[in-house]
Amino acid sequence: MQTPTSPTYLAAELRLPTNWLDYTILGIYFLVVLGIGFAARRSVRTSLDFFLSGRSLPAWVTGLAFVAANLGATEILGMAANSAQYGVYTTHWYWIGAIPAMVFLGLVMMPFYYGSKVRSVPEFLLLRFDRASHLLSSALFAVAAILIAGVNLYALAIVVEALLGWPEWVAIVVAGFFVLAYITLGGLSSAIYNEVLQFFVILAGLIPITVLGLKKVGGWDGLSDSLSHSHGSDFMTAWGGTGIGSDNPLGANWLTIVLGLGFVLSFGYWTTNFAEVQRALSAKNLSAAQRTPLIAAFPKIFIVFVVMIPGLVAAVLVPKIGTPGSDLQYNDAIPYLMQQLLPNGVLGIAVTGLLAAFMAGMAANISSFNTVFTTDIWQKYVAKDREDGYYVRFGRLITVIGVLASIGTAFLASSFSNIMSYLQTLFSFFNVPMFVVFIIGMFWKRASMKSGFWGLVAGTTAAMVNYFVIYKQGIVDIPSDQGANFVSAIAGFVAGAVVMVAVSLFTRPKPVAELQGLVYGTTSPGMAEPPAKGDDAWYRRPALLGWGAVVLAAACYIPFSF
Repeated sequence: MQTPTSPTYLAAELRLPTNWLDYTILGIYFLVVLGIGFAARRSVRTSLDFFLSGRSLPAWVTGLAFVAANLGATEILGMAANSAQYGVYTTHWYWIGAIPAMVFLGLVMMPFYYGSKVRSVPEFLLLRFDRASHLLSSALFAVAAILIAGVNLYALAIVVEALLGWPEWVAIVVAGFFVLAYITLGGLSSAIYNEVLQFFVILAGLIPITVLGLKKVGGWDGLSDSLSHSHGSDFMTAWGGTGIGSDNPLGANWLTIVLGLGFVLSFGYWTTNFAEVQRALSAKNLSAAQRTPLIAAFPKIFIVFVVMIPGLVAAVLVPKIGTPGSDLQYNDAIPYLMQQLLPNGVLGIAVTGLLAAFMAGMAANISSFNTVFTTDIWQKYVAKDREDGYYVRFGRLITVIGVLASIGTAFLASSFSNIMSYLQTLFSFFNVPMFVVFIIGMFWKRASMKSGFWGLVAGTTAAMVNYFVIYKQGIVDIPSDQGANFVSAIAGFVAGAVVMVAVSLFTRPKPVAELQGLVYGTTSPGMAEPPAKGDDAWYRRPALLGWGAVVLAAACYIPFSF
């Protein structure tokens, strides 16, 4: 039986009037994607080339790839859905929920990651703690990467079926094939150069929707007046109604926003998610690695407008969107505006931009999955000391398996009307516990070898118990999935920290000599690397870039705070 939210129903409601011009643009994009894969293949000679681009890429390339890797289903459908549901509160996911953590990664954590010459985030835990924490973190990350890649495939499938009329399996197979092809061919370099291309294609698709959407509702003033009248004045402010004990659409107060989203969730995601950190590790030197997330921070500050405004416009044009009285879910905000506003040609660019976004998000997770599974699980525990070419071949094989597995997990996302809620749930389960282990291990020398493993177990368990038992069973009344995710993140962080401290007090710490370059206040030869020629220019100084991004993000809050 068809339901108002099923993809087959939406296909009839949101079908786009595409023509030969739109499909030509789409076809050119797919050819360029494959061309990049074949070009990158020539540079793959070793496993370091395949998994980390030989640590040879310039900062501007890795910086754009860093932000593009996050421009998947989370950004395009999820944040537009957030805006239609929660209003201007969406800005928090950017200005407090991303920028400070990205700056922290660049200024504080990248010297440890890059200086220690690790190939992955879990490998850092092997050096800092022990094999148990390394294996557990590798397994958790591998599972999370496949689940998040599946979100991108699921989102792509329902959107392409709704907009173009392709059956879901066709959309999944086509997108999966192209991602599989260019990562298998060129490894991480292929993924990164495609992400740079995808960054510009995505913006080319979103900017027309934003501009035409604003024009349709009478500009920013018309948009603000309409939504303030229909949803209340707090809907168009960043902090209105977030006092402790106050009601607001998000179901969260300023404390849970600052601690749950701004600290625990965002730092957990941006500083330990290997799908992002891998881009910085592929940079050509330490200075470029530090600047990777800092360069990415500047476009990240402004991307919120091209995803938030379409969601707000959809809330005006479809007043009951996301409610039982409407045929459209919050996730349909962007597709609905594409159908209503864009002429042919521009429509082709927008469709290409959406597909690029989903493929970028999927590729980031698949490329990080094949690295972690090959170098942290297979090479460390199963097939040790093989010749280097073996691991390149195995990396290509596990890429195929990863793509097939992500197809299998794609439909787990179907029970969430707001994809962003599903992704934030995954982040609270997997990234937050890893972050607490990293932050304590990196800043406290006394943290023992055994504490990393038990901190991961406690943090993951606490986050899951809060979500599935305390929230889902109604033991504590939390107004929304997003509010529950913030609380789960805080619970996971606190539980992991308490257990790590307790275990450390009763178990043996790692010898100080083995902590060089792994704990704050120590150094390693890699961390003492002098800036390359030109990297010492004043405008390339990491501190200037980082604090400049923080100040700019804080200034952006001003118009939305009164």
